[in-house]
Amino acid sequence: MTDETNIDDINQEDVAHDIDTDNEDTGNDESAHIKRLRAEAKARRLQVRQAEKKAQEAESKAQQAMQRIDELQRSNNDRIIRAELKAQAALSGMIDMDGLKLADLSKVTIDDNGDVIGADELIKQLKESKPYLFKEVKNTSINPELPNPSGSLGKKAIDMPDDEWKKDIAKFGIN
Repeated sequence: MTDETNIDDINQEDVAHDIDTDNEDTGNDESAHIKRLRAEAKARRLQVRQAEKKAQEAESKAQQAMQRIDELQRSNNDRIIRAELKAQAALSGMIDMDGLKLADLSKVTIDDNGDVIGADELIKQLKESKPYLFKEVKNTSINPELPNPSGSLGKKAIDMPDDEWKKDIAKFGIN
C-alpha cells in the first residue's frame, strides 16, 4: 500500500494487521520498530484524510443549508412586500392589482424589525404616473347619512288606525 491509496479502499483492520505483522518480524529490532512506526504514521495520515474529507462534506452541507436559508428569506421577504403593496394599493383605490406589475419593487425593502419601507411612496408615485389605475377613494369610516338616533322610527302597525295601516301596506303591493 502506498500513501496515495484511496481512503475508502483501506480498512482500519488492515492497518492494524500490518502493524501486528511488523511486530512478528524476526529481523533487526530496530527495523521492526521503524516499520511499526511507519505503519502507525500511515494509519494516522489516513485518519487525518478521513477527518478532512468529513469536514469538507460538513462544510459543503452547511453552505448548501445557508444558501437554502437565503433563498427562503428572499422568497418570504418578496411575499411580505407584495402583500404590503397590495394593502397600500387597495387603500389608495387601485382598481386592478395587476397594476403593481408596472411598479419597480427594488426600492421597497424590509428593515430588521420586519417593517416594509417604501411601499407607500411607491404607490404614490404609481398613482401620479398612472392615475388611470386608481379610482376616487371614499372614506368609509364615516357615514354622513347615519340615522338620527333621537328621531322617531315611525308608527307601529298596532298603533295605527285600520285605514292608515292599509295605505302603508299598499305601498308594498300587499292587499
